[in-house]
Amino acid sequence: MTRLTARFWVDAYLARLRFQDIPAFITSHGDDTAGAVLVKLNTLDGQARAFHRTYDLMSGDRKWDALAEGAEADVDASIRRQRQFDPDLWVIEVEDRQGRHLLDEPGLE
Repeated sequence: MTRLTARFWVDAYLARLRFQDIPAFITSHGDDTAGAVLVKLNTLDGQARAFHRTYDLMSGDRKWDALAEGAEADVDASIRRQRQFDPDLWVIEVEDRQGRHLLDEPGLE
């Protein structure tokens, strides 16, 4: 199966968020073709969660799992560590008091 480029996925994700009036920003531009994507959900109350995509070897499914959650400063520190390991990493920050990130919707897995 053909995989989407990272840039294509990011652009589609940002468009879907805009359609739902959920602010989101690219805070780190990764490799356009094959960069991994990390999504930070900022609930604007000092708390945050960072999601990364995982691959289930048994089922072959991809899903979004929490990489870090808690105080925003701690989540930011975790993201910085990930960027040190992977300079091609995309980081998207979603800001929503209701905690919406849309990663569980069809087509975004």
